[in-house]
Amino acid sequence: MPDEGQVYVVTGGCGFLGSHLVRMLAERSRNVSEIRVFDLHLDEKLRTLSNDHVKVRLVRGDISSVADVQAALRGAHLVIHTASLVDVWGRVPASKITQVNVTGTENVLRACEEEGIQYLLYTSSMEVVGPNLHKDPFYRGNEDTEYTVYHNQPYPLSKSKAEKLVLEANGRKVKGGQILYTCALRPTGIYGEGHELMRQFYKQGLKKGRRVFRAIPASTEHGRVYVGNVAWMHLVAARQLQDRPSTLGGQVYFCYDQSPYKSYEDFNMEFLSSCGFRMVGSRPLVPYFLLYLLALLNSVLQWLLHPFCTYAPILNPYTLAVASTTFTVQTDKAERHFGYKPLFSWEESRRRTVAWVRSFEEGEKSR
Repeated sequence: MPDEGQVYVVTGGCGFLGSHLVRMLAERSRNVSEIRVFDLHLDEKLRTLSNDHVKVRLVRGDISSVADVQAALRGAHLVIHTASLVDVWGRVPASKITQVNVTGTENVLRACEEEGIQYLLYTSSMEVVGPNLHKDPFYRGNEDTEYTVYHNQPYPLSKSKAEKLVLEANGRKVKGGQILYTCALRPTGIYGEGHELMRQFYKQGLKKGRRVFRAIPASTEHGRVYVGNVAWMHLVAARQLQDRPSTLGGQVYFCYDQSPYKSYEDFNMEFLSSCGFRMVGSRPLVPYFLLYLLALLNSVLQWLLHPFCTYAPILNPYTLAVASTTFTVQTDKAERHFGYKPLFSWEESRRRTVAWVRSFEEGEKSR
């Protein structure tokens, strides 16, 4: 068992996944006495999670600053590195994505080495693998499935480089002569309370009279995973990385639970339908080639308008390829290696997410 009175650092701890993880650590980790939440934009509500067992400490800092990172990690036992800039729409310059996702990870590794920290858990992404731009399906794949990885966008490229850095660092010596053990978790599409993209889909649907127009065939399946189960998997992996470093060290694991395989649109309707939204069309209402032309037009407009403003619609060639390519995961590697089992059933995950989505209705009524 890990030693008592440990200090955990969660980088990006005020983000969507990070805040769920901090909350779960505060509620369920009895061996942790301090959780340092490292983020550039702090959520003061997280301070209220402190209790008799653990203190939640907010640390403002920039992941791209090695000095900030080293100061935040000083004296820590384990780091969960969730900080990441997620952008597949072109809202953020590619250089900024690389600075946060790659340079930030290099800074965390350097700080671990110089501060003698032995354990690092990295939040990677399914997009390290795919879907690729050739639209090759990844059907019920696992960590060992052969797949042609083809990236040309800053976000998946940066996550792939960062994951590689973390895994290659496993076994490296740190200050004091100890060994650094690292592993990476790859969530598929995360959903749940606080998911900003779901909020955007809700607002778009309202403008269309609570209608969602089918754009992608229902046969195109994607793996989704509830944010609470992703957080739980991080917590279990953090414990077991210390207990079984030779097993987990240098390994990568997909995050999974019992959420059903569906198209993105049909999966989102599991929650939006509770607010009276309805899907229009049993088949796509617009042929794929027209969608592709629209995505291409958006890409051209983005390039033309770049000197004057940020034009970043949800639909572009990359997001269309991701949405229209089957990518599903079926694996039990995390259970075999460190005993992970989902904490929340699909029914409970759906109930919690529906309750959050329905809270939008109250917000609309109060306006």
